[in-house]
Order: sequence, then structure tokens, then C-alpha cells
Amino acid sequence: MEFFNLFGQSRELRQALELSRVRLYRMAYAWCHNAALADDLTQEALTKALRKSDQLRDPKARDAWLFSILANCFRDHFRRQRDMDDIDDLDLPDEATPESHSCTKEVVDQVRAAIARLPEGQRQVVTLVDLEGFSYVEVATILGVPIGTVMSRLCRARNALRALLVPQLERQNTAPGVALRRIK
Repeated sequence: MEFFNLFGQSRELRQALELSRVRLYRMAYAWCHNAALADDLTQEALTKALRKSDQLRDPKARDAWLFSILANCFRDHFRRQRDMDDIDDLDLPDEATPESHSCTKEVVDQVRAAIARLPEGQRQVVTLVDLEGFSYVEVATILGVPIGTVMSRLCRARNALRALLVPQLERQNTAPGVALRRIK
């Protein structure tokens, strides 16, 4: 009987989980910058979501629920890795290779590298709000922190990104044919 409950659940939920896989993977990769780990975290989050689908009370909050499961899987992974002193001190590899890519690819790589340099909490908040479009309240729920913490982390993350990216882009702007545009 339990088998039918697990796999006989609504097709809508299973289809929604399948469609969410790409977004979950993208977010996990943005947080850890390791393709294999991001895939493992995504798989673990989807497995937990299927197993605990009865805990989803509001179908409209499905995305926030899924991303909170992913955030918990991310935290649990680093809790299991006791040899690491602090998640904020991670030295993530820089995948940018501007000399082999076009100008657009260079900017994308520089932004990714700048996001990777952010502390874990700021990286999570900026990716959830600015890349995935979650509201502050949803991010607070996903990460299990107060909304004020979300707002302050987001402010610090955006300021840090500005400090990292604007000087790089202005240096590149000295090259002929490259225009830097500020968006406020």
C-alpha cells in the first residue's frame, strides 16, 4: 500500500519535480561550483521531496519548499564534511577563461567568479533573489533565517559584487569598441 502512495501520487507533483530539476541543479551549482556535487544535491533534494510530499501543504509554495529542501541538503553536506573549518572560507575554483571566450562570455564568467567569492550566506541569498526571482519572504523561508537577515545579506552581496565587478569592467572599457553601461 505504501508503494502505491509513494508512486501513485499525483502526476502533477511528479511532473513539477521533474521540471524543477534544472532550476535546482542551477542553484546548487551556483552555491558549490562543483558539477558532481550539484547533481548529488539536486538528486538528494528531489528524493526527499518525493518522500516527504505529504508535508507540502500549499501547492503554490512548491518552489520555495523545494529550494528549502535543497538548502538543507547543502547545509547537511557541509555538516558531514567536518574537516572543513568554515563554509565561508571556501576557495572555489575560477572557471573564467576570458581569452578563449567572447566578450559576453567574459562578463558572464567574471560575474560567476565574483559570486563564487561571496560568503555562502550571501551567495545563497543573491542567487535566490536575483537569479531565481524569489521574494525576500520566500528566501527567508527557504533558508530558515529572518527576513532582515535576507535583506542585509543581499545588500552586502550586491555591494561586494559591485566592488568586485565595476573596477574590472572599467579596466576592460579602456579597450576600443567596448562600452560599459551602468544600470541602477
